[in-house]
Amino acid sequence: MLSPVIAGVDGSAESLAAAEWAAREALRRGRPLRLVHVWDRHPRGHDGEPANAAQRHLARRALRQAQERVRSAVPGVLCTDEQVEGPATAALLKAAEQAGLLVLGSRGLSGFTGLLVGSVAQGVVAKATRPVVLVRAGEGAEDGHLLAGERGPSTRTGHLDVVLGIDLADACDEVIEFAFEEARLRRARLRVVHAWQPPSAVGLGPGDIALVEDPRRAEEWQGFLHAVLAVWRDKYPDTEVLETVVEGRASTALVRAASAAGLLVVGRRLAGRTTLPRIGPVTHAAVHHVGCPLAVVPHK
Repeated sequence: MLSPVIAGVDGSAESLAAAEWAAREALRRGRPLRLVHVWDRHPRGHDGEPANAAQRHLARRALRQAQERVRSAVPGVLCTDEQVEGPATAALLKAAEQAGLLVLGSRGLSGFTGLLVGSVAQGVVAKATRPVVLVRAGEGAEDGHLLAGERGPSTRTGHLDVVLGIDLADACDEVIEFAFEEARLRRARLRVVHAWQPPSAVGLGPGDIALVEDPRRAEEWQGFLHAVLAVWRDKYPDTEVLETVVEGRASTALVRAASAAGLLVVGRRLAGRTTLPRIGPVTHAAVHHVGCPLAVVPHK
């Protein structure tokens, strides 16, 4: 049985946008879509059962709204739904283990380009072992497409770039493959971005000081990036790849690149047994400051 694309829904505008995005993704992948609503059982007591009944009623309503949104926007997708008991973060992490992809909503910052991520979504991103996509409220099918003249974006035009943020000191196949596959599914261009910073003079010896301003350093990073991507170009010959190397902070470069992207893909290293789950500073910046859908791909 094919692993589904799973969307967490709670009745909010963000989760409805996430459900629609997940439906389009499921259709592209040829996978079923599963909508999941998590509710917390009320502690035992005389008010427990009425409270639980109310929770189940709200869950049914949230799932019904999401189903209607999906059927209207993506009628060809196979969609099922289920209610599961919380806590929400733990329940969604368990659901993600059965998924090819987990999609969650994030609260948009009105008037700003950015995402305000709730504790549940942030907890899931920090601990999930499967890719997680965050989608802001208001994200529609046309938002992932190129402009159609003065009329704005349209589903009749091609897709915007998929942007991959890559650390060449820790390039991971899982993250690169995810980005190439997303670009292939959309027939979109893949833009791969690596940001580098010159070494500090403090950390160099007297004979190395000239290397700080070495104009060839950017060319060396460009050549390294091209070499890393060569095998992936061969695997995906129909995908146009744009390689971008910039000097500066990685978080700044990715937020800038994502402003014209249909999807931003970043990696997150899986924590070891003795390490607390964390998303890292670059992924943290992307989670909180990009406006397009964001895929966080865990890797070893």
